[in-house]
Amino acid sequence: MSSVPENRRLLYLVSEDWYFRSHRLPMALAAQRAGYEVHVATRVQADGAAIEALGFKLHPLLWRRGSTNPFDRLRLIGDVRRLYRELKPDLVHHVALEPTVIGSVASLGLGIRTLNAMAGLGFVFTSRTPKALVAGFIVRGLLRFLLTRKNAAVLVQNEDDRAAISALGVGADRVFLIAGSGVDADRLTPLKEPAGAITAAFVGRLLDDKGVRSLVAAQEMLTRRGRPVRLLLAGEPDPANPASIPPDEIASWKQREGVEVLGHVADIRTVWARAHIAVLPSRREGLPKSLLEAAACGRAIVATDVPGCRVIARDGVNALLVPPDDPAALADAIDVLARDAVLRQSFALGSRELVEEEFSSALIGRETVALYDKLLAE
Repeated sequence: MSSVPENRRLLYLVSEDWYFRSHRLPMALAAQRAGYEVHVATRVQADGAAIEALGFKLHPLLWRRGSTNPFDRLRLIGDVRRLYRELKPDLVHHVALEPTVIGSVASLGLGIRTLNAMAGLGFVFTSRTPKALVAGFIVRGLLRFLLTRKNAAVLVQNEDDRAAISALGVGADRVFLIAGSGVDADRLTPLKEPAGAITAAFVGRLLDDKGVRSLVAAQEMLTRRGRPVRLLLAGEPDPANPASIPPDEIASWKQREGVEVLGHVADIRTVWARAHIAVLPSRREGLPKSLLEAAACGRAIVATDVPGCRVIARDGVNALLVPPDDPAALADAIDVLARDAVLRQSFALGSRELVEEEFSSALIGRETVALYDKLLAE
């Protein structure tokens, strides 16, 4: 139980309502059970009613992700600042990079305690394009100012991101590590392997930074080798992200032999029920929810040896790790698991054991509430 008196006001600032439900719901529910009054400020699309049905107080924002118009950003900062003044939250949990910047600027001078969650550090940290390099230089300078303020703390999901935040000058006593938001290990339980052709599945936004192009290329290599593996792609592009795969390219994948583009999937268990292998060839992650869910369902994993992925995908325990942007190595690793049912079963058991011991939503919820209590007790 929380040591903090009831009715402490906790506000989540997040850019999309679906992202809150998908990635932050377990910790919000844990806070609610611990006596916190939970508020959510976000752009409301399809998930607003579901958020309110859980007893959270919803505050719609006009948030245009991906907008390059500075007046959109200034207006949003003004809207968030007015909300902070009116609501007077005891603690604001900024979810991901953009809300951290928007919310931290909006809170200047208000004395609000903020917990700034860095979920993978985003496009400006992972891309090497000239635009991203310039943006990254600016964002790092801004974060150095915003995250080193007295009332600010930072939440990261892996040790690599902790080091990156510390390099900005944030004190070690202000950077906290909690491994994601957890996975519901009671709802997602081990599934039997499907019959039929070996199938690999990717779940996530269809972004170049997620390595989707490398994965499609790897599947094509395996087909040419005479080692065909079916590939399921569950997810949609994200037009607000500069790394989003163009729709015409995605349409071309649908014409490839052995590739099935599923789009958005409401019940992720239906994907893992069809797949033997979970694949995420990303360039960088915070802690990938798709691999947590695959591990909970008892799936062997192929992933890139990069920050975030290797937290849940552990080489030789439940996964094979490969370098990023290397379709040939990716194809080789998928082929190893495709050929070896015994190894897949060993990795499946390892995946489930990791979830139960380290990544269940119940455990992560308790750790998160303890952090909220600590910050408010200071």
